[in-house]
Amino acid sequence: MQRSVIRLESGVLSEKGRGFGGVLNFELGEGETVAVVGGNGVGKTTLAETLLGRHALCRGRLAYGGAAAEGGVRYIAFYETYNRAEDGEYYYQQRWNSCDCENAPRVEELFARMVADEEQRALCDELCGLLGLESLRSKPVVMLSSGELRKFQIVRMLLTRARVLVVDNPYIGLDVEARRVMDDLLERLVRQVGVQLVLLVADEADVPTFVTHVYRIEAGRRLGEKRPREALGGERPSVSVPRPVLPAAERPPVECEEVVRLEGVTIRYGSRTILRALDWVLRAGEKWALAGPNGSGKSTLLSLISADNPQAYAQDITLFGRRRGTGESIWAIKRRIGYVSAEMHRSFMRPIPTVNLVASGYFDSLGLYERPTEEQLAVAVAWMEVFGIGGLARRPFLGLSSGEQRLALLARAFVKDPDLLILDEPLSGLDAANKARVRGIIDAFCARPGKSLIFVSHEEADFPACLTRRLVLRRND
Repeated sequence: MQRSVIRLESGVLSEKGRGFGGVLNFELGEGETVAVVGGNGVGKTTLAETLLGRHALCRGRLAYGGAAAEGGVRYIAFYETYNRAEDGEYYYQQRWNSCDCENAPRVEELFARMVADEEQRALCDELCGLLGLESLRSKPVVMLSSGELRKFQIVRMLLTRARVLVVDNPYIGLDVEARRVMDDLLERLVRQVGVQLVLLVADEADVPTFVTHVYRIEAGRRLGEKRPREALGGERPSVSVPRPVLPAAERPPVECEEVVRLEGVTIRYGSRTILRALDWVLRAGEKWALAGPNGSGKSTLLSLISADNPQAYAQDITLFGRRRGTGESIWAIKRRIGYVSAEMHRSFMRPIPTVNLVASGYFDSLGLYERPTEEQLAVAVAWMEVFGIGGLARRPFLGLSSGEQRLALLARAFVKDPDLLILDEPLSGLDAANKARVRGIIDAFCARPGKSLIFVSHEEADFPACLTRRLVLRRND
């Protein structure tokens, strides 16, 4: 008879607001790899935290056996990778400030803090070799790519001798090749290291082939029965959403002909060249797809345009008709731009009401340091309604699911009716219905006169219909 590694029987959560529709029954058996599939805000993270014993049960029983009892269970959430306190203090522009990155802790330093004996040292060396981290051990953690960060975090978890990993959002922000590498990495952990996995994903298309069983969390926070992997459908379900009705425009169309002009832009960090002699022009009203593999410089390019990268002053960059370094303020540039990125998501760590976070888009601040007017708060709520999260306006931002947080940050990008939208992986972590909703909002907004767009995604299916131009970056290895 198969033994249970994690078994939750007839569980009912006691915390207010965390209730599921019915009791929770979950089992991870020996040798199984389980995926939990569900839309944004349906309770995947709450279920995971319950399995880790972080939420009290008013009824039911949670028990560990086998690998979980021997080595423990650990949780990894990939939407927050830089801002761990033990990695040193992280701030929004740190990744673009090379002098500060030099003082940031390196991969090897953080591994050394966890290695207590020769057995752990040998395990660390084995895992770094298995996951391809050997060449990165001297690199500052804040300079790791998305895929490298996942490998680093997995090794750190396994150094605690964890035998069961609950992995939230394993594919968020990864390109096609990096997703394949991540699948291979996770499968090797299962086959070669003997780790058992519980994967939390918003889209059933993200369930890897080596998963053995699947649970679904349906609308109403109802956890379905465990089913074999083969029970998943082979095709994505079609999703239809109503045409969005947007708040009224707040500003006339941009007056300049060229929103962005880059001439011979070259960016280096240490010995590595990220961008090499890049020439590019984005004219007012154009909608561009920005593509390229992880590490090709997409985020660096966006940081130059959004006035977050200090190397912009040494480059030939013109924004909204004015060359950088000729006396314009950063805030004058930011007033024209609505921006969403993974770095921005990681930097919002204050437990303010979500409507206040959305309203902070008027002031381009990572937090609310100016008091919004009643009119501005009303517009913020209106944009939250457009993104389907109006009911979360008074909820603390940090109390939302990662998908709900991403929708709030998108509302923040639109709230001031910007001339240029910069959306860096805006659909990461969203379920199929919310992806369709956001694409529709982008298309409707970009139909307004003079609106320009830079849209980054590794998935062709994520591109909104309004895109007409494409810039593809290549790695300069």
